[in-house]
Amino acid sequence: MIAIDGPSGSGKSTTAREVARRLGLSYLDTGAMYRAVAVAFLDAGVSPDDTDAVIAATTGADIDISLDPDEPWVRVNGRDVTAEIREPRTARHVSAVATIPECRADLVRRQRTLMDADPRGCVAEGRDITTVVYPDADLRLLLTATPEARLRRRAGDLGDKVTEEQLRDQVLRRDRDDSKLVDFQIAADGVRLLDTSDMTLPEVVDAITTLAEEALS
Repeated sequence: MIAIDGPSGSGKSTTAREVARRLGLSYLDTGAMYRAVAVAFLDAGVSPDDTDAVIAATTGADIDISLDPDEPWVRVNGRDVTAEIREPRTARHVSAVATIPECRADLVRRQRTLMDADPRGCVAEGRDITTVVYPDADLRLLLTATPEARLRRRAGDLGDKVTEEQLRDQVLRRDRDDSKLVDFQIAADGVRLLDTSDMTLPEVVDAITTLAEEALS
């Protein structure tokens, strides 16, 4: 198992997916699960300020997620939300799920189940994979980058879908909100820190693949 954490725009999703491809492992985007729940409670007309209703929407949601790095998809309550979870509306409300302890506990349980059930082994990425979801992973990494680098990368991903204000909200405000519950800015004991600010994607993937091959050998 390989666990990768990091703030928004640190490159963890793209990197984790490519590492999984190279090593023939599964890939779990845990952030997609939080986003799927956000879609579920928005579909149900639930206010993000109604904590009890958000918890009910989370624990009652039927979430299916692909573990194939080449064919990503997410379904919630039987509906394909693969594209919708990346929309600005979803991004604005995902912290309503991520900052509620009961919601995190429910999704952590689901994530552990998915990782334990996959015979190939898994590269999982998110906020608390190295410390909460899978602290016994063979390799644990925290990817970081400067705020400027993270904003630049996320802007490259989203293009003209968001304004500058929305971009800063997705990256910086979400990190600030999520860090109230999970400390993903500082590497815990046994977690390797990798600053990707000045690294290209191939360089990051090469570095992690080398570490993974050593850890899994």
